[in-house]
Amino acid sequence: MGKKYCDGHWDFRTANTKTLSHGLHTYPAMMIPQVASSLLERHGSGIQTLFDPYCGTGTSLVEASVRGITAIGTDVNPLARLISKVKTTPVSLKTLDLYSKDFHDYAFRSTFEHLSPTDIPQFPNIDYWFAPRVQQHLALIKQYIGSIDEPDIADFFNVAFSETVRESSWTRNGEFKLFRMTDAQRERFEPNVFGIMLSKLARNRSGIAAFIAALPPRPTCSVRIEQFNTVCGIPAHLHLTESVDMVLSSPPYGDSRTTVAYGQYSRLANQWLGYGEAAIVDSLLMGGKIRSTTTTLPDLAESVIADIHTKDAKRAAEVRSFYADYADSIAHVANTIKRRGKACYVVGNRRVKGIALPTDEITRLLFESHQFTHVETIVRTIPNKHMPSKNSPTNVVGAHDSTMTQEFIVVMQKH
Repeated sequence: MGKKYCDGHWDFRTANTKTLSHGLHTYPAMMIPQVASSLLERHGSGIQTLFDPYCGTGTSLVEASVRGITAIGTDVNPLARLISKVKTTPVSLKTLDLYSKDFHDYAFRSTFEHLSPTDIPQFPNIDYWFAPRVQQHLALIKQYIGSIDEPDIADFFNVAFSETVRESSWTRNGEFKLFRMTDAQRERFEPNVFGIMLSKLARNRSGIAAFIAALPPRPTCSVRIEQFNTVCGIPAHLHLTESVDMVLSSPPYGDSRTTVAYGQYSRLANQWLGYGEAAIVDSLLMGGKIRSTTTTLPDLAESVIADIHTKDAKRAAEVRSFYADYADSIAHVANTIKRRGKACYVVGNRRVKGIALPTDEITRLLFESHQFTHVETIVRTIPNKHMPSKNSPTNVVGAHDSTMTQEFIVVMQKH
């Protein structure tokens, strides 16, 4: 078995994590580009194809692209897939600038001529999260995006629109879960919706321009964003069986409802963008539902689940469901990797009911059951991860437990 060790060089405390197109959109628990880049430099020599089965907003896909590596990514969250697609698509900057100028003029007219949208989307609680004026302005922006006849440009605008939706809503700042502002905060909150959108467009234009400039000349690689859940399997028509040189990903640390609120974070944007599964993303993610399963887990996993069961049977069932989904996903992902290919999983060891879950060791054991050898596990401190530093394991007000302060980079190689 390979060694497990701490290495402060992997903390990247002062690194700029918003280089290239990495800064196009915030998202919970993002893998920083320096980790993906360093893993590719350390373990990706000569690889041609990379697969990210939980791609989030596409950190590994961007880093693969600028190295001329073909990349495939998938994610259950439609907003994540949209962001990944935009971050890895080299649009025409000339065309983008023309649309941006036109939108600037449209925003001016909409504000000073008091234009009204032809339609405001209807979804549950829209009035709970958005003031009437904000709804009007967001609907006008959505109406403009609908008029763009260049799909890649429209998607680029939609990514800026997504952050505009969240920042102009009554969601409390600094929270990934949905918490509404207080009455007093709402009375003072008067966002410049068009101004936010224009600011996001300008920032994102710089990011995508940097990404395009970093691409190899006449690149022969491609990026594909697919829609499937690796827990359920890998679609046969994608022909991924034993075709991938490297899997590089940061899977969820636990079920979204109690760990990192991917679904809650993206719900309002998903609703405005018209994604039908907006309200059920968390239930679709690993461990999103307690289920009966015959999936075999390593003894180490069963041991910690048994410890949790002594404190809370429901939480033990939730943890077991997560690890069962995780095990099924790894079984399917392992089958995509070529002989001598590598899997690099960046994981966190969360705590449940005060009990540390050794997800890095469980990851290693699961891959070893599919003909993989452990290469190394690098332990890094998380200096700036977009996650809460405390959680409430008992749901008792004032009772908190520390969450993840370290990540474990588990590297495995197929026999």
